[in-house]
Formats: sequence, C-alpha cells, structure tokens
Amino acid sequence: MILPRPGAWGLSGAWGVFALFVIPVGGGIPAGVAFGRYHGVAWPAMELLYFLSDVLLASVFEPLMRWILRASRRVPALDRFKQSLKNYVLAVLRLYGPSGGPFALILIAFAVDPMTGRAATHAAGHGVVAGWAMAIAGDMLYFTLIMASTLWLNSILGSGVEAATIVTVAMFAIPYLIQKRRESRAA
Repeated sequence: MILPRPGAWGLSGAWGVFALFVIPVGGGIPAGVAFGRYHGVAWPAMELLYFLSDVLLASVFEPLMRWILRASRRVPALDRFKQSLKNYVLAVLRLYGPSGGPFALILIAFAVDPMTGRAATHAAGHGVVAGWAMAIAGDMLYFTLIMASTLWLNSILGSGVEAATIVTVAMFAIPYLIQKRRESRAA
C-alpha cells in the first residue's frame, strides 16, 4: 500500500483527513477519504470534518472577499479583478436561471465551488449567514457524492490510492468533456 503509515508526517487519523480537506482543490476530497478509510475514520466523521473545513474556508474567504470589494475602490488592478469576478459570477448565474433562488445558488456551489457559490449568493443579495449556508449546503452535497464514489470504488478495487486517483481524474475530466460536448453542439 502506498498510503503513509499512521502517524507519518505528524498527521494521523482525523487530523490528516482534515488537513487534506482544507486543500482548496478538488483532489483533496478523494485523497482525504482514502486516507480516512485507511486510518479507520468513519464516513460520518469525514462528513463532519469536511463541514468544519468549509466553516474554516468561510471564515477566511469572507473577510478576504470583503477586503477586495473595499480595496477595489482605490486600486485599479483590484477593480479589474473584481469586475472579471463579477462577470464570471453573472455568467454562472445565467446558467442556473435568472431567479437566484436558493436551489440555483446551492447548485452553483455544488457544480463549481463554495467560494463561487458565496460570491453568487452575495450577487443575489443574500447576507453572510444565508449565503454561506447555501454555499456550504451545495459543497456538502458535492462532497457526499465524491466520498461515496471513492468509498465504493475503494471497496471494488481494494486500493484507496487507485480509487482516489480514478475519482480525481473523473472530477476534472467529466466537466471538461461535458463542456466540450456543449461547445460542439452549439457550433
């Protein structure tokens, strides 16, 4: 088995899972799930650890987003960044319907990421608590899908490394292939 032995890198069990979940890219989920499975962390505990990683993300991202919004009034480069982010969020909102209702906003966090989900809830006029609740709800649905897929594949293959690798590749390849198919249909 390629996974590190318990206690390697100074991270064991739940702390190691949490550390992998805090990584702000999609590959941290299947790696954290495989690591947790190998180290005996039950799936409900992984759900809780992922939720806590989302709360940590919210406590870091929200002040950063607010700072960028304030600083963009004085710094032209930040204003351009804010405008491009706003255009991106508006384009994402158009894909999910003009209402900006809770279900559409939860789907944005599910399909993209919780930071984009929070930016979309902000653009739709929702406050901090409601906005993060929707963003975290969408991200938790995404996490549950990826966790279940990783655990299922691990039970078939008997290897957490192979399961995590396949799920990570699928996480990036499937949206890319869907986008290419949409582009070819539109052309």
